[in-house]
Parts: sequence; C-alpha cells; structure tokens
Amino acid sequence: MFSQDRRSGVTAATWPDRIARWEPAPLPALAASPRWPWYVVATTCIGAFLGQLDASIVQLALPTLERSFDARLGTVSWVAIGYQLAFAAALPIFARLADIAGRKILYILGFALFAIGSAGCAMAPNLETLIACRLLLGISGALAGANSIVILVRSAGPERRATAMGVFAAAQAIGVCLGPVLGGLLLDLFDWRAVFWVGVPIAAVGAVAAFLVVPKSGPAGEGGLDGWGALLLIPALAALLLAITQADRWGLGSAAFLGCMVAVPVLLAAFVWRERRARHPLIKLELLATPAFAGGMVATASAYAVLYGMFFLMSFALVRGFGASPLEAGLRLVIIPLALALVAPFSGRVGTRFGERRTLVVAMTTAAAAILVLASAVAPGGFDLAVRLAALAVFGGSLGLFIAPNNNMTLKAAPEHLTGSAGGLLNLMRMIGCGLGIAFASAVLSWRLGTSGGATTVGVDEAVLLSAVAGSLLVPAAFALIAAAAALLHRRDEARAAEPAAGAQQ
Repeated sequence: MFSQDRRSGVTAATWPDRIARWEPAPLPALAASPRWPWYVVATTCIGAFLGQLDASIVQLALPTLERSFDARLGTVSWVAIGYQLAFAAALPIFARLADIAGRKILYILGFALFAIGSAGCAMAPNLETLIACRLLLGISGALAGANSIVILVRSAGPERRATAMGVFAAAQAIGVCLGPVLGGLLLDLFDWRAVFWVGVPIAAVGAVAAFLVVPKSGPAGEGGLDGWGALLLIPALAALLLAITQADRWGLGSAAFLGCMVAVPVLLAAFVWRERRARHPLIKLELLATPAFAGGMVATASAYAVLYGMFFLMSFALVRGFGASPLEAGLRLVIIPLALALVAPFSGRVGTRFGERRTLVVAMTTAAAAILVLASAVAPGGFDLAVRLAALAVFGGSLGLFIAPNNNMTLKAAPEHLTGSAGGLLNLMRMIGCGLGIAFASAVLSWRLGTSGGATTVGVDEAVLLSAVAGSLLVPAAFALIAAAAALLHRRDEARAAEPAAGAQQ
C-alpha cells in the first residue's frame, strides 16, 4: 500500500488517521458546558504557566549552579539556553506534525515528557547530564508550544480571541512571578535540585486536564514532513547560539568561532532555499512576506530577549553583586513579572483607546528608558534601592502593555487559513528571542568580566561585577528599541479594525 500510493498522498493521509484514532474525546459533561471554551483556555494556561515558572526558576538558579559545578558563565548559561535551542529547533517539526496528524495527542505527550525531563534534571549527577535533560525539556515544550496557541485561538473563537490571549499572557506572567519567589525559597531551604522537582506534578495535572478538556482535532491529511528542512534548521540555530555564548572562551579569531559564523548564514540560506521548494515546508515562508506579520515576529523575539536578558543579568547582580540570598533576590525580581501580570489584562483596552501600534512603540521605548535607569542604579555609587525597584516595576509594566497586543496584532496579520502556522511561528520566535537574550547577555557579561581576570562571577569583586552588569544591561535596552522599531510595521488599519471587537468584549 505504501509503495502504490506514495505519489498520490494516500500514505500521508493514512498514518495520520492511525494517530488520530488514539485521540480521546473531551469529557462530555465539560464539552456540553457553555463555559467549555474557557476550560480549554484554562488548560492551555497551565502549559503557559509551567513554561514560564520553569524558565524563571532556572534563571535564578544559575548563580547557584555556577558555584555548585564550578563552571564558566558561558557554560552554565546553557542550562537555560539548551531548553530554548531544543524548543526552537523542534517546534517547526511538531507544528507540521500537528497539522498533519492532529494536536491533542501531541499536546498531552508534551506534558508527559515535561514531567519526565524535570525529574531527570532533578536527579542529574553532573552539569552535562543536566544540560541534556534540559534539551529533553525543550523538546517537550515544543510539543506543547506547537499546539497551545492554535488550540486556544480555535476554541475561543474570534469574539473571545483578544481576551483569551490576554489571559494566556497573564498566566505566563504569573508563572514568571511565582518562579523567583518559589525558586528562591527552595534554593534557601534545599538545593538546586528542588527547583526542578516543582514541574513534575504541574505537568501531570496539565496532561490530565488536556485529556479531559481539549477537543479532538483529527488529521488535516495534508502532505508530510520536510526532514531536510529540519536537518538544516537545527544546526543553524545551534551554531548561532554557540558562537554567541562561547566567543569569549574560543576567541573571535578561533577556528571554532569563525566556523560557526560561516555555518550560520550558509545553513539558514540553504534552509530558506529548501523551504521555498519543499512540497510541505516546515515553515510557511509566505507569512513573512507580509510586513505587519514579519515585524510582529521580530518584535516578539526582541521583547522576550529583553525579558530573559534582564532576568539573567539581574540574577547575578543581586546574588553576586549585592550579596542577596536567593529568596531576597527572588522577591526583588518578582517585581518585573508582577507588574507585567497586573498590566497585561488591560493592555487591549489601552491599545483600543490610544491605538495599538502607538501603544506598542511607547511601551518598548519606556522599557528601554527603564533599563538605562536601572543600569545607572546598579553601577557602583548609583541610585538607591527605591530607584532600582521602581525601574524594575516600570520595565515590567511596559512589557505587560506590549506582549499580548503584539501577539494579537501579529496573528491578525496572518491569513486565516495559515493561523496554525502563524501560531507556531509566533512561539518559535518567542523561544529564539529567549535564547538570544540569554546568549547575548551571557556573552557580554563574560567579556566584561574577562577584561577583569575571568569569565566567571564566583569570587569576583562586587564592584567589578556590578559595573560589568551595568554595562551589559545595554544589551536588553538595545533589544527593546528593536522591538519598538519593529512594531511600527503593524498597519494602522489593523488597530482600527480591532476596536469594534475589543469594545464588544468590554
């Protein structure tokens, strides 16, 4: 049968049907409820919450891991970057697989693998094993991330989309909020292994909720996977992040660094060439031909680079520079996501009142200004604690005004029949942004510390470290300005078109 029907496409329509038969239907009592769409939204929020909780806990744990494993800054940063890399590399593959074979099974599997990967991290005997388990977590995150926004958008419907996206962003913010506090408490009471055990029960709850609530999707029955595209994309992303994080260790003139810098554009060019000619590409490149959508992608990546670059740098500033305990550091860092979570639910209303595009530009320009104030406050002899905390609050609130409206406008810029691909690409750029933010922050901090005798924060004089962090904060400030510039590509008519729908929801 396979050989007879290979050209006609029957093969690609047969194995998805086999997978789809395993998809369980939602619990009838829940599916019949008028609140069922919100139950689905709540289920996707579990994954959003878990992913951000894990990410923020890991950021705060990096100084502890650096000391525990006696590792260089560029190496220990891969505990965070490894997750982002695996997620970004696997996401297009799983997004395409979901289009072919259905979403529910993959979504449940993502939660299950996350529980296994979290347990593996907690039991890791060395740094290499920990990074390997973080790669597994990234793959599990891609399984869920390839489906979460699409499941949310399709279940909520056009009339609830903006509100649902706001709730989704708030769930992410709550996860980032709880992460520093819970992570700091666990690091104070136990050790770094405790922060990874947290994800196991939450992932288990998510798997059960997805089984009971998420609707069956069934196969789309359209084509297959582009394996060659995956083989080109994965090493391209890996080479890029390796070049950024290891530049200080390798040297700019080393064969390894130069090899990566040559490999990245060659592999990416080959990937684009392949995707344009593939019958069933991993990424619908025609989406990027729309300036509003392309700008939204750049803005998304830049916004998350800002957030995670800030978390990375401020974790080391607080723990190493100011001598705060992990819990004290967590309580201060929580200001960022707390402000984000408080502002995010109102971001759609603010955008409707003042114009979405204008709101996005002002939000990220304000974020850049807050970072510059924070850099002055962190530097030796800078402003006092009250100014630092105020700058963190303004920064978080600015991101809260930006993320959900930008996501919503970006998805609206995509053709309706490409909503699934657009949602997957949105998640892809979010994870690439996270990885780039951490990678650039780590590289610049390592470089600045390297000029003072080493690429580790352990044992570095507090004033030297704080001066290095203050200079490195220019990295997230630059990303914030890039996000503001990219937001200008959103069309004005999209903002106006959104006003009636937004008003109806209020």
